[in-house]
Amino acid sequence: MAKQLLQPSFLDTSLRSGLFLSGQRRVGKTTFLATDLIPALEDLGAIVIYVDLWSQPQANPADLVHDAIRKSLSELQTPGSGILQKLKRVASLEAGAAGFTFGFTLADVGKEGGVSLAHAFKELIDQAKTNVVLIIDEVQHALGSTEGDNMLHALKATRDAINTRPGTAGYFLFLGTGSHRARVQELSIKGNQAFNGAVTHEFPVLGRDFIEYVLQQVKPQLGAMAPSVKVTEAAFQRMGSRPEELMKALNVLRGLPQGANPDEHLPTIAQSLGAAAADIELQKIEALGPLAEAIFSRICSIGGNVKGGFTADALKEYSTQIGREVTAQEVQGVIGLLTSANLLMRVKHGHYGVTDSFVEKAWMTRLRPDPLLQLDASPDPGPST
Repeated sequence: MAKQLLQPSFLDTSLRSGLFLSGQRRVGKTTFLATDLIPALEDLGAIVIYVDLWSQPQANPADLVHDAIRKSLSELQTPGSGILQKLKRVASLEAGAAGFTFGFTLADVGKEGGVSLAHAFKELIDQAKTNVVLIIDEVQHALGSTEGDNMLHALKATRDAINTRPGTAGYFLFLGTGSHRARVQELSIKGNQAFNGAVTHEFPVLGRDFIEYVLQQVKPQLGAMAPSVKVTEAAFQRMGSRPEELMKALNVLRGLPQGANPDEHLPTIAQSLGAAAADIELQKIEALGPLAEAIFSRICSIGGNVKGGFTADALKEYSTQIGREVTAQEVQGVIGLLTSANLLMRVKHGHYGVTDSFVEKAWMTRLRPDPLLQLDASPDPGPST
């Protein structure tokens, strides 16, 4: 991936328009970025700037991005900084090795009336003579606010200004990842989005090679309780391909009595852990009270792209569900709490969606009536004829 981004073949040059990766939470996206992709990009001489919008969901996403850019530029100004030492080693950097000098004030970067991102990155690339990669984790949080939209359009303008220059000393690459497939894809397929036309891919989850590696590592501890690759792979998929859950399941196996069949027990353990992972998030909703449950249920059922959380019909629906009158102001307050808990995210003005599709599916499953109860409650059809 690093070579495709930085040293693209003719067919890969489309990646310079932007790359978006979507995949559900806790499948290893951030770990992949931090421990695999970023080091690979840096080893090929790129300057990498990383920001995680999930880290502060209530913060202005544009502020988080601009802060990360200013921090990196500040480090590049500092003689002997780690980023400069790395560049000198892998990119044979000479000019600026003692610290870059920029013709602007860092505090003004990205601010209204200040230096534009395009201007700042142009100066950086011209001095470093290398590529710059900006990675925004959980990029969908930039949707839904004027500041976030303006920031994305500023990054698109940066891309266009730098990458279309004849003989540019380096390129500006943008990579966004996110947990909500629909909203991440929206960033590249909707005509009003800054990165319309960029490349979108599903984040590839870990597969059999990872399972084989893990089982090889744990075999000394598990011994006879080590499950087969086939059963472990199926259990891993049942748990949403989440490495943390796999390690929990293997630890449960280690505690079983000698003589137990690991291949018989692992599927049940996986099912329980998968349900427990969803329950942790669902309990956050329940802890906020009946109104939070009613609001979350409505947003799940109508979808985040449908406006209607504050309409008269919506308030009437909430009031009926919780047994008392509900005001729009009260609903706004509860939505704020759900947003703070990373359960909801603002898509645009008045529109909210569920942050994690895994939680959304689990909640909808919980809302569905038990088919056995439906059968018991069905009217007696009378004697057959």
